[in-house]
Amino acid sequence: MADEPLVLGIETSCDETGVGIVRGTTLLANAVASSVDAHARFGGVVPEIASRAHLEAMVPTIERALKDAGVSARDLDGIAVTAGPGLAGALLVGVSAAKAYAYALGKPLYGVNHLASHICVDQLEHGPLPEPTMALLVSGGHSSLLLAPDITSDVRPMGATIDDAAGEAFDKIARVLNLGFPGGPVIDRLAREGDPSAIAFPRGLTGPRDPAYDFSFSGLKTAVARWVEAKRNAGEEVPVRDVAASFQEAVVDVLTRKAVRACKDQGVDHLMIGGGVAANSRLRALAEERCERAGIRLRVPRPGLCTDNGAMVAALGAEMVARNRPASDLGLSADSSLPVTDPHVPGSHGHDHDHDHLHEISKENLYS
Repeated sequence: MADEPLVLGIETSCDETGVGIVRGTTLLANAVASSVDAHARFGGVVPEIASRAHLEAMVPTIERALKDAGVSARDLDGIAVTAGPGLAGALLVGVSAAKAYAYALGKPLYGVNHLASHICVDQLEHGPLPEPTMALLVSGGHSSLLLAPDITSDVRPMGATIDDAAGEAFDKIARVLNLGFPGGPVIDRLAREGDPSAIAFPRGLTGPRDPAYDFSFSGLKTAVARWVEAKRNAGEEVPVRDVAASFQEAVVDVLTRKAVRACKDQGVDHLMIGGGVAANSRLRALAEERCERAGIRLRVPRPGLCTDNGAMVAALGAEMVARNRPASDLGLSADSSLPVTDPHVPGSHGHDHDHDHLHEISKENLYS
């Protein structure tokens, strides 16, 4: 449909330079440039390296997305960008680029929330989100249970990780087992050949008096590390596949159990799972099994849309345009700890003289 908003989205919250283009809820392009190899030897993402990689990849990735979508930058109805949360330096590169393109093209700018974008991306695969939507987001930086009556203006935190995020735990256990970085894909692969009930690792925060929807993976991580260390100290071989399977089972057991419980408690008959760890095959399988048993419809985007990407940002931007949400102004800044309760940042409300001057000279161009 030609009258649906055509939006370009820029995502630079961590180590992926993502640029997506959508028309309404139809994905036209999803270009990604990853700097993961540059971080592998450090065993984790190095913010300065990520920021420099974004800087180098930004313009070529935007040009590739426009070419893939078969559209001109002048055809766009808006530019959306992740304003937070994420790594401050990495976010700044994306926000600066989005402001430059918006200003040069005279297009409205939408600073959006990374977590809300992870929820909204499912529209590109399974159509409009039900309202309210219950979402379980699991990645290297966060594990959250969110209720979204309106993805553009009303996202409510139900529960979150109080220590290590699920993806972070995967990376740390991969390091303990000498499996390299990132840990998620390799543990998922090895776990398929292991026994998930071989070792009884703890399930954090699942006691009767524990918070119903919060997560904790720090104790699990310590338990796995100690178990492996004890084997090595005894001169025994570590059954890597069984450890991987048992650890993974402990994580996905807790994630799915709490998500299904939240759906039941809130009377929501469907569950959306997103974020990088949503690409995990065992998480998908167990969630499907438990949702089916509980009469809950499961929505999980394909793996390429679960990891950080520009399409998810464009999807939320398109929804902002479609619902006539206010655009951000050129005073938009990156916020590394932007709360999930702010799905988007309407504009700068400060009284910085330079910013106000910039708004005045750009307003006519931006909103004409």
